[in-house]
Amino acid sequence: MSQVLHLNTVLVLNRNWQAVSITTPAQAFCQMSAGNSVGLDIADRQTYIPTLWAQWLSLPVRPHDDSIGTPRGPIRVPTVLVLSRFAGIPMIRPKLNSRGIWHRDGGRCQYTGRNLRPGEASIDHVTPRSRGGSNSWENCVLADRRVNTRKANRTPQEAGLRLLKEPRTPRPVPVTLTLRNLHDIADWDLFLASA
Repeated sequence: MSQVLHLNTVLVLNRNWQAVSITTPAQAFCQMSAGNSVGLDIADRQTYIPTLWAQWLSLPVRPHDDSIGTPRGPIRVPTVLVLSRFAGIPMIRPKLNSRGIWHRDGGRCQYTGRNLRPGEASIDHVTPRSRGGSNSWENCVLADRRVNTRKANRTPQEAGLRLLKEPRTPRPVPVTLTLRNLHDIADWDLFLASA
């Protein structure tokens, strides 16, 4: 029972039914009981019924539903929650890591323009860290491993290289575009952007 309560298996929608986060059933039950959200009773792919906490407690648990046991009997775990008041869509900036740099640079070496496979890529500090370069979006680019090794502890100019484009911090994107259905919950498909 406690494991089900703490898995991130509930998709959270704003009041406009746009995906804004993923939460646990424990958090979903707290939100619903406080009146801050309603659960979606999803009967089939075309019937979505917003259901208040008091009515949620009496919903039957279907064979494919997760549930938790209580002294009153089993309670169905919602798969989708709709917030009552929040209408915004949070914006997030990608994290500065190899995946973020790969995405920003489109999987292309920023010196040769060659499309790279993951094993061929490395992160290059344009101004080497040993020479005062920062670990920042503006100083890191995706580079072919061989080119990066040849560049070594030099600047691009010293190594006879030119950047295809100046590295920049990516713009924030709506969090909706970053949410993924890792648990393969069919009820989420209508609300998440295709990957």
